[in-house]
Amino acid sequence: MTPKELKATYRSALTSDDGRKMLDDLSARFGIWKSSYTPNSDETAWREGQREVVLFMYAMLKDHKPKEDTADV
Repeated sequence: MTPKELKATYRSALTSDDGRKMLDDLSARFGIWKSSYTPNSDETAWREGQREVVLFMYAMLKDHKPKEDTADV
């Protein structure tokens, strides 16, 4: 599977009604919109790892358009 095909697969699954519900649940469950910091560095690393998985799913939904090179302008 090419990266483009994989992205399309994620998009198809995560934009369905059930996929959106799942993404909303994972976002709330793993606190992607809040700090993962705790005084215990191991716990912080654990939480950040969980959060990173959900952020990856959101990234797969984004359209990444290459930025124009303005250095030559």
